[in-house]
Amino acid sequence: MVDTALSRPVETFVRDFAPVLVDLVADLPLAKADKLPDDVALEAFNLVAAFIDADGRHTDEELWAFIGAFAARFDTVASAASPPALRAAGLLAGRRTFLDRPSPLFELLLQADLRGGTGQNSWRYYLAAVDLAHVVFSLDDHPSHAELTAVERFRSMLLRAMDQAGVPRPGGPTPQPSAAGGEAPAAAAEPAEPLEPPRPLEELLAELDGLVGLAPVKAEVKLVTNLLRVEKLRTERGLPVVEHSRHLVFTGNPGTGKTTVARLLAQIYRTLGVVEKGQLVETDRSGLVAGYVGQTAIKVKEVFAKALGGILLIDEAHALARGEDRDFGHEAIDMIVKLMEDHRDDVVLIVAGYPDEMAAFLDANPGLRSRFPKTIFFDDYSDDELLRIFDGMCVKSHYTPTEDARKRVLEYVTSRPRDRGFGNARLVRNLFEAAVSAQASRVVELGEVSDEVLVALEAADIPQA
Repeated sequence: MVDTALSRPVETFVRDFAPVLVDLVADLPLAKADKLPDDVALEAFNLVAAFIDADGRHTDEELWAFIGAFAARFDTVASAASPPALRAAGLLAGRRTFLDRPSPLFELLLQADLRGGTGQNSWRYYLAAVDLAHVVFSLDDHPSHAELTAVERFRSMLLRAMDQAGVPRPGGPTPQPSAAGGEAPAAAAEPAEPLEPPRPLEELLAELDGLVGLAPVKAEVKLVTNLLRVEKLRTERGLPVVEHSRHLVFTGNPGTGKTTVARLLAQIYRTLGVVEKGQLVETDRSGLVAGYVGQTAIKVKEVFAKALGGILLIDEAHALARGEDRDFGHEAIDMIVKLMEDHRDDVVLIVAGYPDEMAAFLDANPGLRSRFPKTIFFDDYSDDELLRIFDGMCVKSHYTPTEDARKRVLEYVTSRPRDRGFGNARLVRNLFEAAVSAQASRVVELGEVSDEVLVALEAADIPQA
């Protein structure tokens, strides 16, 4: 039986890009121009073959779909009209290398965008190619880790090529360096109605990419995102989806971007239809535990009610597990487990804290650990990354640090011991606020000053290491 799941996206790819090539090479002889749709079909062939080969499995479901999409266009596929014949012919073996570098077609689109001053053609290719990847990965019951990793490498490679060529990404915001370390308080209530439309996924991923550091964290979030996109495609086609928990554990020191990433993840989940509203509600032990019998359960229910349709982030969740069994923190944990089950489709829970203590937290109730299948570790920022975060805060607040001031900042963060509880971006935030306060005291004594002096942060404004 030939699966036609790939036929429509492949035909859309050819239909969209054949006219683009015709316009780009309008001076070619007509005979060559007539071949352009075949060239675009070959591009789709190479992309699909590479995505199927990403994990080397070449399942029957993938190969039947491949035959359905390309047998009418390519004799080599038509002659091997079954999965065993395709495998015997080795037609897809080693095709994954096509994803390692920009194709000639993509390079041509980049050059056309440079001449035209837009990124429309290469951006359309990027979106269409990534969509093809997710369609391929949706053919199997569950995408493999190798497939999800491959599409992320491919996505990053195309975006990097666009950036290096100086071609803009339409619709994406300019990344703000300050976002990397900002752990601004999240809203503790439901968003006002009516809800704004979900943000485009690529805009959210661009904002994630714009955060300072956090490379392993970004990779994990993108793997989760790709998995959700594949599962959404399977659901839309009426195919079964392997059920798994969406809840997460974030571990790491304070100020490492956990709240920032959680807020982005809430919006990604909303865009992909995992949650309805996409708000982030942040709390800790003090927001969940009361001092009297029976009140803790009420507080936990109230917090969960605010988080319905979004993400609930419990910071320093390990604090709930401290004390004896009669401690009200254990009552809170028991109620959390119950509400996670009652609202399994309505709220995503992220628990955050130090690595060792979070392990103890997950053992505090028999039902906890199985509900948190993935742990994401947030490492401390490097000294250079902390300096970049300071620079981002200056840009956001319209201050200009001198080079001597930046050297002083680097000396300050380098001098701080990297022990448990190291403040990371919170340390930089405190340093920045102290510098602004010192600068204000200095400038006010100068009388009338120029705009340059008014926004300049000098070395004397930075606290000594």
